[in-house]
Amino acid sequence: MKKEPFVTLEKIQEIAKIYPTPFHLYDEKGIRANAKAVKEAFAWNKGFKEFFAVKATPNPYLIQILQEYGCGCDCSSMTELMMAKALGCKKGDIMFSSNATPAAEYVYANEIQGIINLDDITHIDFLEKAIGGIPKTISCRYNPGGLFKISNDIMDNPGDAKYGMTTEQLFEAFRILKAKGAREFGIHAFLASNTVTNDYYPMLAKILFELAVKLEKETGAHIQFINLSGGIGIPYRPDQEPNDIYAIGEGVRKVYEEVLEPAGMGDVAIYTELGRFMMGPYGCLVTKALHEKHTHKEYIGCDACAVNLMRPAMYGAYHHITVAGKEEQVCDHLYDITGSLCENNDKFAIDRYLPKIDLGDYLVIHDTGAHGFAMGYNYNGKLKSSEILLKEDGSFQLIRRAETPKDYFATFDQFPVYQKLLDEVR
Repeated sequence: MKKEPFVTLEKIQEIAKIYPTPFHLYDEKGIRANAKAVKEAFAWNKGFKEFFAVKATPNPYLIQILQEYGCGCDCSSMTELMMAKALGCKKGDIMFSSNATPAAEYVYANEIQGIINLDDITHIDFLEKAIGGIPKTISCRYNPGGLFKISNDIMDNPGDAKYGMTTEQLFEAFRILKAKGAREFGIHAFLASNTVTNDYYPMLAKILFELAVKLEKETGAHIQFINLSGGIGIPYRPDQEPNDIYAIGEGVRKVYEEVLEPAGMGDVAIYTELGRFMMGPYGCLVTKALHEKHTHKEYIGCDACAVNLMRPAMYGAYHHITVAGKEEQVCDHLYDITGSLCENNDKFAIDRYLPKIDLGDYLVIHDTGAHGFAMGYNYNGKLKSSEILLKEDGSFQLIRRAETPKDYFATFDQFPVYQKLLDEVR
């Protein structure tokens, strides 16, 4: 699969005249088409709802687009809950999946009528003390342990994950919650990350659907929804085939009809919590080549760094790179593409063949729409970049301004040196 940017060099140059690089750019047209496809793929399920994983791309402008397609918010912290509430989320629109959760966050999630998804059986007592009872609707996160395999391929290792309850704990949790007044139950599980196969969701669905049948039979708890969470990945590499969301939806439907409907559970709603799949391909990081270095290797130094995109430094993750305007040129120059952090792992690409890069060229780093800006930080005193939405009509809109030194120094406001810092900023 040839990976092509959704933005031209001419449009980048136009944007950069107003908003200097680096910046994260998002494709409204692609976001809308994908959100529509997800909704259609699961339309067979009357109660279907996608709870967008706010952690992936916590920008209200982008989340508002998804809300037009019926999406809710999957939140994992107080500030994400606050954003969801500010965006108008009502009862049934918020899923709160967290771990090692402070009591205040459970209290707030309950106040704004979010669905609380308990990560551990010990959280039952913790939640009850925090909010003075147990909500009528409650969810529990499941972790079967072991390895998760598709055919002979190991997809992930749930047994090593800190999330979720064991099978025995889940059954006991349902009994305890039911005795404490819970009336509607949900099951949630996340067993593999960034799977590029249409088989993952149907296999996960089969595990959870069979589990749900046993839970209802043995505990008497009414299963209202089953949350397949995230895990549907995107093709970061050109040689990967993208997932087909329609085939995935159809695969889940078949398992639903095979397992749940014969058990009299044909009213169970299917929920998803897609972050990467919803936004990943529809964002890119645009950066400019500032320096070239010829030592033991050939380096191109950019004005972006791991502060703007942490995944390559943190995970060794691959992100495709296009030299804007040179899409048709031969990739015959071997480079390391680096940022300016005082860390040797601050590299967007290592030993990557690209066209000859000239200083001032714009590089488009693909697939940063999820876990891109969101994972940014301020190491070395670096400031986070702006976020810009490329609209369907070709215009563009600033949806988050770039940080300034004033933002960086703002939390020193109790110290005498703060005023001197502000004077320097001015």
